[in-house]
Amino acid sequence: MEIRKVETDKKQHLDLLLLADEQEDMIDRYLERGTMYVLEDGGVKAECVVTDEGDGIVELKNIAVKPGFQGKGYGKALVDYIIQIYKGQYTVLQVGTGDSPSTIPFYESCGFRRHHLVKNFFTDHYDHPIYECRVQLVDMVYLQRVL
Repeated sequence: MEIRKVETDKKQHLDLLLLADEQEDMIDRYLERGTMYVLEDGGVKAECVVTDEGDGIVELKNIAVKPGFQGKGYGKALVDYIIQIYKGQYTVLQVGTGDSPSTIPFYESCGFRRHHLVKNFFTDHYDHPIYECRVQLVDMVYLQRVL
């Protein structure tokens, strides 16, 4: 297993990016200003994008694992890698996600704790309803962990 930074042609991984953020124009808001990493293990299995949000905060904007490879530790390996890379440079790693029973427990298992939420984020910023685990996402939940 190897994790490497993607410096050019980040959109070659659009299929993975869209798993975590299903509207391309929303991805375009952070993709070029962010740093992308891919996890390879006999081919690309996962990706993430990290952005500097100022005030010592780095944000995990997008993390996705290919279907069929989820639940095998690839997502956790990426989060652990990001923690090690940014520890000492930043004080907080944060992530914003929908209030979903499939994502919140994952982040909590990686040491994140609920911090704040942005009401109506998904209904205000996406051109269609977003569902996860048959629940419509409305508010953006931000979780943080100290680096």
